[in-house]
Amino acid sequence: PPPALPPTAPRIGASPRSELASTFGDEIRLATAGRSRVYGISLKDRASILPAGATANAAYWIDQATGRFLTSTYYMPQLPEWVTAFNKGPRAAQAMKEANAVDTTEFYDLVGRTPAANSYELDFAKALIQNEKLGQNGVTDVLTVSLSANDILGHQMGPDSDSEKQMVISLDRDLNNFFTWVDKNVPGGLGSTWVMLTADHGISPIPYQSANLGVPSATIDLQAVADDINARLNKKYATADGTLWMMPMLELPYLSLDPRPFQQQHINEADAEKIIAEMLPSVVAKLGGPAEPVEPVVLPGATPPKMDFSETRLKSRPAPVFIRTKTQLLAGDIPQTEFGKLVAHSVTQNGGWFVMMVPQAYQMEFLNGIQTTHFSPWSYDRHVPLGFFGAPFTPGLYRGVVEPVDIAATITSLLGVNQPSASVGHVLTQMLRPNP
Repeated sequence: PPPALPPTAPRIGASPRSELASTFGDEIRLATAGRSRVYGISLKDRASILPAGATANAAYWIDQATGRFLTSTYYMPQLPEWVTAFNKGPRAAQAMKEANAVDTTEFYDLVGRTPAANSYELDFAKALIQNEKLGQNGVTDVLTVSLSANDILGHQMGPDSDSEKQMVISLDRDLNNFFTWVDKNVPGGLGSTWVMLTADHGISPIPYQSANLGVPSATIDLQAVADDINARLNKKYATADGTLWMMPMLELPYLSLDPRPFQQQHINEADAEKIIAEMLPSVVAKLGGPAEPVEPVVLPGATPPKMDFSETRLKSRPAPVFIRTKTQLLAGDIPQTEFGKLVAHSVTQNGGWFVMMVPQAYQMEFLNGIQTTHFSPWSYDRHVPLGFFGAPFTPGLYRGVVEPVDIAATITSLLGVNQPSASVGHVLTQMLRPNP
């Protein structure tokens, strides 16, 4: 085993360091000189940290092996006593039992893909509300809860599976129980509580399912893409066959380059990215996903999906419709179209050297044949619900185009505080009650 690190040695951790703009929680903290309290909860570190913001009192996520909730020294030197008590209690074991994964050391993977994970997170949220006395100090407090189970299972089984349907039905019950508890345990109940519900992304059907219905669908074997590019560059520059020019574990839409072999050839970032961008169309066009999928994951009581791959024909060949280098993106070389506007909102100067590639709709990287993912500007990856509940809102179903970023704009407007520093949302006046 590697030697133990000394207590003062730097460690890989988690914090809002990469967050470049304030959240509405940050603005509420600023407006109240820190009297408002803000917390984030999720199974994932990023999903608890980023919505809560840089000024959050704490963000909590789980140890992936055990399910115990933890945080980082960015927030505090050690866990509060109530979190330690929750972790030592029976709740994690109960969630494992509900998920038929007793005594697992893979809590995130095995429990996280089941409804038991949602109820587990919401019970932790109850403990936080009680022990941190949210809603009891005369100012607005904020709790963000990212329920990860729907995402984990959705990737594995797709949005149309019987298992995902069970997940949604179970979540409806869990939210009803949670809000009933809030109504009874928070001063003022739901009358003094505002609730916003949304999702961070939509998702595509599993490619073989959409293909069987006649939708032009395809998968892209990104490992094969990397292997092909590596082989071409090793031949071109007479480098060792094992030289890797692309970073491992590629994911769309950003294909990351390893700068080191390019720098050894005295190739700068702009030229390196251009070389890869010019290769991609021909490399991708000849490749598809592997033929053999793995067995699906099926929740207890759910109906296994039909998996007759002999009838599956991914007829379309993979085809990129948008390729830009990071250098081009940062220079604003983006079409002035609706598609281009969506891309522009995804551009960052972080992330090393990369090339952005978006394939045709209903095409994605191969994930074993029965999985799906999200990453694109296509409508199915952006289609999410948006719900507001509470005293300021007029009940109704509103069919206009709205976005999750409208949450921050609307809530800060209602509270009379500044919008987040990079806010691009709109105040949803159409669903606000008239001023008295």
